[in-house]
Amino acid sequence: MTGKDIPGLQEAQDSIPAGTKVNVTFLGNEDLEMRVAASKAVKDAGFIPVPHISARRLKSAEQLQEFLARLQEVGASEHVFSVGGDPAEPEGPYEDSLSVIRSGILQQYGVREVSIAGYPEGHPDIADDILWRHLEDKIAALAEQGLDAVILTQFAFDTDPVMAWIQEVRRRGITAEIRIGTPGPAGIKRLLGFARRFGIGANAMIVKKYGFSLTNLMGTAGPDRFVTDLADLLAQNGTLGDVRLHFYTFGGLRATSEWVREFRAPQS
Repeated sequence: MTGKDIPGLQEAQDSIPAGTKVNVTFLGNEDLEMRVAASKAVKDAGFIPVPHISARRLKSAEQLQEFLARLQEVGASEHVFSVGGDPAEPEGPYEDSLSVIRSGILQQYGVREVSIAGYPEGHPDIADDILWRHLEDKIAALAEQGLDAVILTQFAFDTDPVMAWIQEVRRRGITAEIRIGTPGPAGIKRLLGFARRFGIGANAMIVKKYGFSLTNLMGTAGPDRFVTDLADLLAQNGTLGDVRLHFYTFGGLRATSEWVREFRAPQS
């Protein structure tokens, strides 16, 4: 959710299981008060807030400390997501999420678990070898500081690169929990817009495999087929450790939470 999504969270609250992790973004057009208020709303609703720390948007170490202190005041600093962020040039001393982790500031404010980004289909602006090196460096830095790690991935439409990436993570000896990103139900045109923005494969073959067609851009798509296929593939390979889902709520918190509830109903 964003800082503006408190009404949407309240609307969806009854359909989200207690204890669910809810990430709170760090957008350039939102301020400290909005981010802290959203994180507090998540906590007050009985969920686990995971506020984002956008490294390149931070203008100073003092800004990071102020943010974390405010989060700690409302009981929302134990879990954070440290990410590089959108700006091409850092606005302050942190060029990437690793520099935030290595600062040693996080644990001073009660942080216990740090989510870091994973890119099963690569990153449009970062070479694969650099992505892997940074992932390993972040995992090592968190372990050195006694912080738990979660790898949270960009969303995907195709299970093949996702499975190959999970297997490579484990081959490299990384045992951290992995949360695979998938979009909740949303308009197809909107999904494709986000896919293009983040460099995610969305050609005709891939989107058909996911469960929708490029000729029906006015329709809505959900992750039914992707989630089912991923679950089957993980079950066939029982050696890949703790792998879960993270939903990107492009179509809204309530639409996503209701989809999850309906999807799980036959299995319960």
